[in-house]
Amino acid sequence: MPRDLDLAVRPDVALDPGALRAAAIRAIGGRPEDVVELRVLKRTLDARRGVRYRLRVRVWLAGEAAAPDAAPALPTFPACRPGRPVVIVGAGPAGLFAALRLAEHGIPAAVLERGKPVQARRRDIALLNREGLVNPESNYCFGEGGAGTYSDGKLYTRAQKRGPVATVLDCLVAHGADPEIRIEARPHVGSNRLPKIVTAIRATLARAGVPIEFEARLRELVVRGAAAEAVRCADGRELAASAVVLAAGHSARDVHALAAAAGLELQAKPFALGLRVEHPQPLIDRAQYGPDAGRFPLPAAAYRLAATVEERGVFSFCMCPGGWIVPATTEPDAVVVNGMSLARRDSPFANSGIVVALEPADVAALGFAGPTGGAMLQAEIERRAFASGGGAQVAPAQRLTDFIGGRASADLPRCSYRPGVRPARLGELLPPFVADRLRAALRRFGRQLRGFDTREAIAVGVETRSSSPVRIVRDPATLAAPARPNVYPCGEGAGYAGGIVSAALDGLAVADAIARVWRG
Repeated sequence: MPRDLDLAVRPDVALDPGALRAAAIRAIGGRPEDVVELRVLKRTLDARRGVRYRLRVRVWLAGEAAAPDAAPALPTFPACRPGRPVVIVGAGPAGLFAALRLAEHGIPAAVLERGKPVQARRRDIALLNREGLVNPESNYCFGEGGAGTYSDGKLYTRAQKRGPVATVLDCLVAHGADPEIRIEARPHVGSNRLPKIVTAIRATLARAGVPIEFEARLRELVVRGAAAEAVRCADGRELAASAVVLAAGHSARDVHALAAAAGLELQAKPFALGLRVEHPQPLIDRAQYGPDAGRFPLPAAAYRLAATVEERGVFSFCMCPGGWIVPATTEPDAVVVNGMSLARRDSPFANSGIVVALEPADVAALGFAGPTGGAMLQAEIERRAFASGGGAQVAPAQRLTDFIGGRASADLPRCSYRPGVRPARLGELLPPFVADRLRAALRRFGRQLRGFDTREAIAVGVETRSSSPVRIVRDPATLAAPARPNVYPCGEGAGYAGGIVSAALDGLAVADAIARVWRG
């Protein structure tokens, strides 16, 4: 039987197959000829006390036949059952993985996406970056692949109990992702590679007989009796449905309104908002890797910071080493920022959202009551940021040290945000208790990570769409809306996920729930 070993080795050993093999041989007390094959199963970079790679490796000894490391295969599909399709609203990870799983069950499905195909979407994003022109239906948030396609492609998740993470990663590898994502503890695809993967998934769905209609924005759920029998699009077309999966993203605020109009219950849920902070990447490398920075071919260093300030969490979110800050608004009169990076993560900048957790009671205390109060607060802050930037998606910004100290910035350091930045007092854009908690936490972060509170760091506003502030209520057993038993709220926009992998897992779970109904 092969043996699994846990090794902690320096980068020069981890990155050299011969040296790694020798380390494994020493660990088992064997001879070089005893080891037939060595395979890395999991890789984690640990920089807490000198850089180490923590590896789980599998070793086959003499006389043992190593099982082939088979590449994940594309899914196969049975003949589709007759009947009205399940209509999936949204072609993000939740919608795409729901469609794939329904096809595997032989259940007919159709996908409606308000935005454009992933390649056409690229042109609208280029205009947004270059000229500050916002297409409300095609941008960093809306379009094939969802919000994650052009904003980084991080694949790590804490949602281990929601379903088989390996199933999601294997599916991505089968459609063109680097097989290394199956090994890395914090896998990442990159915004330059995800479009090809999304296009390949579309081709697989076409082979399964699942169409995707683009520029098809949902306007209404057509309800007769207790069920939704059809969906109506903005152009007036109506599509009959056996069930509806509401898999819109966290920025599709209009879906919340039409869900309420169809009798679905909405609830306010916790979310977070704050600013995006950017540093020179070499500074973060030195802070995290110490004297090993530059000594080994290490990846751009990341960080994860958190503090509790006055009973509310303040934490880093969507940290992008070697990345850029991008305009993530869906509305022409609003400014929202997010982060992204390419597969190489070779930008000279490192950025991360630094956000404060808000409870529904916090939002109500600001005068934004009700289930959609959080969305209204988001929109208000985003409009303030737009006015402060002066238009054309120019973002308000401040030296981080000036924001912490409550001073105006006379000038700003270099910044990756392409529409441009303009000095502003960011604390005036945020609710006072949010700004105060941010300042307190940032002071702590400066003590935790050397150089974090440097004058060369810039804070850019505003980071408001870390997650949906609204949940569309569903039954925890059936995953359907109690009032409409054939409508399935799903993914980030419905309040049940927080990233590519968790959204994909929720899409799989909803598809399996629908299959149970079909079998019944």
